[in-house]
Amino acid sequence: MTRDYELGFILNPEVNEEQTRTILERIEQIATNHGGQIMRVNQWGRRRLAYPIKHHRDGFYVFIDMVLTPETVKELDRTLKVSEEVLRQLIRLRDAKTVQKEREARATAAAQAAAAPESETPAEESTESTESTENTEELQEVIAGEESEAQAPLAGDEDEYVPPAIEEETIEA
Repeated sequence: MTRDYELGFILNPEVNEEQTRTILERIEQIATNHGGQIMRVNQWGRRRLAYPIKHHRDGFYVFIDMVLTPETVKELDRTLKVSEEVLRQLIRLRDAKTVQKEREARATAAAQAAAAPESETPAEESTESTESTENTEELQEVIAGEESEAQAPLAGDEDEYVPPAIEEETIEA
C-alpha cells in the first residue's frame, strides 16, 4: 500500500552540488527499488537555521514529495540518519485531500497545455478557438471554485519566496 509522503532534510552548508546530487540520486534509487515514486523535488537552497546544529548556522534545505510504502520510509530514514552530510531530516505523511487537489490541478493544467497546440491549421482554428475559449473559461471557473474552498498551491514565483530568518541582536556589555 503506497501513501504520499513529504521528506524534508537539511544538509551541511559545506556540501557542494555534486554531493547534493549524490544524496538526491541515492534517495531516488531507494524509492524506485522499493516501488516508490518521486513526484517533486523542491530545493530551497542555503538558509539560516533557527538555532545552531553541529556548530553550523546555515543549512541547505531540500523538500521531496514522494509516493512510498511504509518499508521504504523506514529504509530512507535509516539511510539519512547515517549520512554525515544530513543535519536533520523529517518524513511525514501528507494530507490526502491536499494531494488530491494538487493532482487535479496538475491534470487540468496538462489538459490545457495539450489542447493548445492541437489547432494548427487556419481553417480549423476559427471553430476550435471558440470551443477552446469556452472550455478554458469553464476550467477557470472550476479552478476558481476549488481555490476558494481550500488554499491553492503556490505559483512558481511564489514558491521561491521564503521569508528571511530572524537576525540575532548582539548585546553589548
